[in-house]
Amino acid sequence: MNSIDIQHVSKQYGSHVVLDAISISIPQQSIFGLLGPNGAGKTSLIRIITGITAPDSGTVLFRGEQFAEKHIGQIGYLPEERGLYKKMKVGEQLIYLARLKGLSKLEANKNMAYWVAKFAMEDWLQKPVESLSKGMQQKVQFVATIIHKPSLIILDEPFTGFDPLNANLLKDEILDLRAQGATIIFSTHRMESVEELCSDIAMINKARIVLEGATKHLRSMEQTNNYQLITSEKIEGNGIEFTVLQEQCKEGLWHYDLALGRLSSSELIAKLASNTTIYQFAAKVPTMNDLFIKALQH
Repeated sequence: MNSIDIQHVSKQYGSHVVLDAISISIPQQSIFGLLGPNGAGKTSLIRIITGITAPDSGTVLFRGEQFAEKHIGQIGYLPEERGLYKKMKVGEQLIYLARLKGLSKLEANKNMAYWVAKFAMEDWLQKPVESLSKGMQQKVQFVATIIHKPSLIILDEPFTGFDPLNANLLKDEILDLRAQGATIIFSTHRMESVEELCSDIAMINKARIVLEGATKHLRSMEQTNNYQLITSEKIEGNGIEFTVLQEQCKEGLWHYDLALGRLSSSELIAKLASNTTIYQFAAKVPTMNDLFIKALQH
């Protein structure tokens, strides 16, 4: 069963169509990348999934059921525009937001204590949010998102404001939450994070889906006849049919990006092996950034 099924969802504001018959299936316990340029319709779709707004047409299913008010408590949403109360103390705010999600006072305090200890936030509890740095506020917002142990977590640009160390800490927590059974919808412009975290993606552009599927499958489908090669000696043409796209000598080894012609990869290796030691030979698989740009250009 999928965590979320979005079926032919459309949304329009005045004459502006923001979602045009969008259909997406989000697998249970996946980290699903929702991608696209600014203004593509991602935030509008997230607001529909969370019940903040309703679609003009189409259906959203939550674990096979028509989305209803009872499902809202099972969702944790970290919006791109953060929503903490600036003058409220951190501890009071976390308890208040947890209670809004249906937790008892005892449950709220227990869950808060767990995350406060995990993120070393003990000294922040009596401080107003506005006194914290941007990165510290981000941690508080993340804890507020997951404090009620939601089964569906929606993170919109979650790494904004984080230094590399804290970004890696958050990535580890996202992976751990998925391992514990949560489904995570992850919206970002950072393709390296998509590469690291997302098992599946959907890309929206101009209100429509332009790319969708498992990340490994999408990348393998776009594989070209280009290869990466590392050798002990500089290679020369010698009648071998390939094109050097890029070459570089680093620490005594030659690094190449090659495009093969009619020659097969095994034939190239056989011809090169008699003249040089081959340390690495691998197909050059496109990055998610490559796929992102290509999809937007079509």
